[in-house]
Amino acid sequence: MTKIKIAIVGVGNCASALVQGIAYYGRRRAGDASGLMHWNLGGYVPGDIQVVAAFDIDRRKVGRDVSEAIFAKPNCTKIFQPKVPRTGVKVRMGRILDGVAAHMKDYDPNCVFQPAAARQPDRAAVVRALRESGAEVLMNYLPVGSEKAVKFYAQCALDAGVALVNNMPVFIASQAEWAARFAARRLPIIGDDIKSQLGATITHRVLARLFADRGIRIERTYQLNTGGNTDFLNMLDQTRLKSKRISKTSAVTSVLGQPLASRDIHIGPSDYIPWLQDNKLCFLRIEGRGFGDVPMNVELRLSVEDSPNSAGVGIDAIRCARLALDRGQSGILYGPSAYFMKHPPRQYPDDQAREMVERFIRGEDRG
Repeated sequence: MTKIKIAIVGVGNCASALVQGIAYYGRRRAGDASGLMHWNLGGYVPGDIQVVAAFDIDRRKVGRDVSEAIFAKPNCTKIFQPKVPRTGVKVRMGRILDGVAAHMKDYDPNCVFQPAAARQPDRAAVVRALRESGAEVLMNYLPVGSEKAVKFYAQCALDAGVALVNNMPVFIASQAEWAARFAARRLPIIGDDIKSQLGATITHRVLARLFADRGIRIERTYQLNTGGNTDFLNMLDQTRLKSKRISKTSAVTSVLGQPLASRDIHIGPSDYIPWLQDNKLCFLRIEGRGFGDVPMNVELRLSVEDSPNSAGVGIDAIRCARLALDRGQSGILYGPSAYFMKHPPRQYPDDQAREMVERFIRGEDRG
């Protein structure tokens, strides 16, 4: 099977889990592979994915083979595949722009980004690197709040003729202007803001939809998340969270039977606890009223390893993007975006979005 050649922007915990996963599942067979939504997706298996280019700004990663960089600090995700074959691909210096929050300098150096002294590339240099690598799909793993940086790399993808999977809550696929640019360049795009395989958002959505389907009127709800990776440290800066809060909140409110006032719903990152590392704790509560207007509530505590949870979805998003390229499909991939992302251009209930993905894989749905 032909390789799916990907480029990665941001060689952090999520990229580490993805690259580990490619190696991990590359050694396994269909009957011996748990943790995947699809083993064979349109003829592609996880081992068909190949990293051909990578960009980061941290001095501990730039210039190192991707197989080594994914284990460098400040990465702290679980190592489930300690032996990753050398890729022959060195991490290139990326463009910083607004990718590093100023407050990070006040924390443990092992937990923060340490920008390299290397010269930052301009757009032409990034485009040239993408073209020369043969990359077909660009995976965006930049930090939350990196508005300028995400748009910089989205434009690089357009210029280089590369499909985009936008895993971060900077709205590209869900902005009509950007979506139109990808359609005009005949390139597929999946976005925005990746859902975990079984994380806080998908769990909240399922429970909220269950309330609505069973006739329980939701009065108020919250979702509080804590973690100890660079994502949570980065999000201590509240000014970087506007799009993140919109993304997570809209993902839940879109499945409610009736709208909630803003004061009655709170969803978003809550705090950074260093010793949690890449473990994410979610505390979720839904209050409602049932038959006879009698009150009830549900409380849930969810503990997950954050980055592998993301990679379980990313590995399918990559293969859907490649299928679209194979078929000459361009613009927004609505089914994959709705199922894989928190803030897609169009929200659908998860069961419907899942069926849209299955139809897309079979070639019955053109987007």
